Amino acid sequence: MTLSKRGDYVVRAAVSLACEYESGLPTKRHKVSSEMGIPRTFVSQILGNLVQAGLVVSSSGKDGGYRLTRPPSEVSLLDVVEAGEGPLSTGACTLGDGPCHWDGVCPLHETWVPASSAFKKELASTSLAEVAERSRAIEAGTYDVPPDAHRGRAFMMTVSDSLQVELAAPVIAAKLRAGGSWLAPHVEAASAEGEAIRVRVGPAGAGWLGKIVAVNLGEPEGTDETLVIPFAWEATGATGLFPHLEGELRLTAVDPERAELALTGNYRPPLGRAGQVLDEALMSRVAAATVRAFLRRVARTLEEMPVSWTTPQAVPVTPARSS
Repeated sequence: MTLSKRGDYVVRAAVSLACEYESGLPTKRHKVSSEMGIPRTFVSQILGNLVQAGLVVSSSGKDGGYRLTRPPSEVSLLDVVEAGEGPLSTGACTLGDGPCHWDGVCPLHETWVPASSAFKKELASTSLAEVAERSRAIEAGTYDVPPDAHRGRAFMMTVSDSLQVELAAPVIAAKLRAGGSWLAPHVEAASAEGEAIRVRVGPAGAGWLGKIVAVNLGEPEGTDETLVIPFAWEATGATGLFPHLEGELRLTAVDPERAELALTGNYRPPLGRAGQVLDEALMSRVAAATVRAFLRRVARTLEEMPVSWTTPQAVPVTPARSS
């Protein structure tokens, strides 16, 4: 049995909130999105499912966010799953309502009903606190991976690049702090430029192009001389390719009139239909092209953007070209 994509995201969001519960503070929507890989355009709906189920309460304002309505130890995994999937019990025949010669009951009924009950019982006996604790242990590397684990270790490659911007670091820092969300279109465009390499040399032509479904940008942290912005983006496509890049954009002063923008992170190359990693040399070129294109676009925009422009809407964005 597997969860739908909505159920998957609801569980992820609940785990994120459970891990933050002891802080006593609401968790921001963008933090849930970034930490759990939930598309920023979808995270509000997912958190809304938890609110509607009475598991989460939301608050507005600068210090607002989302918080569990009760301790994670008092929330069952069944509560969370049903918030996303709806009631797991069904009154419909397991085999559907198509034409057949079985009237009133089907031959799976006596097996499926107790199996479903056992599944619900297991979910009900597992608390959200237990799942959150496992998540922390996995992240810390102290969790014993069971032999029947479904997920293999993802192949990742380290990426790093930098360039100089002809502006003083404090000026750039002010522009970045004014509205980091303007970076998102540049991330999407850079990814398209990088993947254009795959279109030119790949076996599947334009069908290889991915479509960005999630861009997550963190809050700028640090001083005007050393500012850091965490980010992540992920793409998907019809051919089963899922490139992902996660890292940080770092601003460092070079001299009173120049600054350096550096991007470092980990790039997960696209996977083929059978889950195999595509040509490593090609993926290195794609990753390098994506990072370089992103840095160039950001540097150009920073140099052209007046300091007085303080909102994302005021920043001109050049449409991306996919080939």
